[in-house]
Amino acid sequence: MKLATVSHPFGLDQLTVTEGKDPGAPGPDEILVRIHANSLNYHDYAVVVGALPTADNRIPMADGAGVVEAVGEGVSEFAVGDHVVSTFFPHWLDGPAPIDNFSTTPGDGVDGYARERVVGPAQGFTHAPKGYSHAEAATLTTAGLTAWRALVVNGNLKAGDTVLTLGTGGVSIFAVQFAKMMGARVIATSSSDAKLERLKALGADDTINYKTTPAWGQRVLELTGGQGADHVIEVGGPGTLPESIDAVRIGGHISLIGILTGVAGDVPTLKLLARQARLQGLIVGSRAQQQEMIRAIEANDMRPVIDRSFSLDEIADAFRYEESGTHFGKICLEF
Repeated sequence: MKLATVSHPFGLDQLTVTEGKDPGAPGPDEILVRIHANSLNYHDYAVVVGALPTADNRIPMADGAGVVEAVGEGVSEFAVGDHVVSTFFPHWLDGPAPIDNFSTTPGDGVDGYARERVVGPAQGFTHAPKGYSHAEAATLTTAGLTAWRALVVNGNLKAGDTVLTLGTGGVSIFAVQFAKMMGARVIATSSSDAKLERLKALGADDTINYKTTPAWGQRVLELTGGQGADHVIEVGGPGTLPESIDAVRIGGHISLIGILTGVAGDVPTLKLLARQARLQGLIVGSRAQQQEMIRAIEANDMRPVIDRSFSLDEIADAFRYEESGTHFGKICLEF
């Protein structure tokens, strides 16, 4: 079977696509899945360029979607022919988060889904949404579930709330879609007026160009009559957190998700105290939360936004495209 690996000293030039050994038949409680699609995330990029240390010759990609080709003894949830999608934490099934690292995450602590076939525990997959393509399903594992957990699970999002999203990456686009699906108001930011127009077409009620309006936290207050946003999807990290704190309402909720501007920095502690806001870090979610999200997606016929797809042979080019920052929504591999 065909697979991709990344080797020491890491980097996009160290990604190679080769022929590997077929995984064989599934054992008890396992399934064999023919993978047809991955989607790219910043986490995957950090692994392949060496920003997050991993094993030499690691098979990357946390998000995998495909078709069940065989089931092992004791598997009753899946049957041959089922369309499935992977989970980010294969051993976090339900309840509070039991893990604070990526040691079990496919494509990081263990081999991922940049390969044509994989045998793994059945609990490491869920059914894909009915009618979804494999590429659409692959967008849900990391970006989709992160946005869902931030807003619905942790944030208790309700109709009439105001949600602030930053940029046009996968998590932020999903947050716009979930917020509108739940009847919330959305304020969205981007540095591109063209992307802001696309955000409006997606349902954003108000938009802010953060290049021309660097004090965008104050602009959010103006747009909300001085109240601020109930929920902030904070994907930037230390470089954007001060403005997010300005933008959040008193007692509001900031989901700390991304590290696009760095892994450490100063936090305006007094300002956060004064806003009495909840700043909550999170990494994706559980299998049960993914199943809940998929039920909601099916009930509302929601479709993810895919910017562009590449072949598995073009995996390095796909990451270079992600690196350019020109995409709107998800980038996928289809094979």
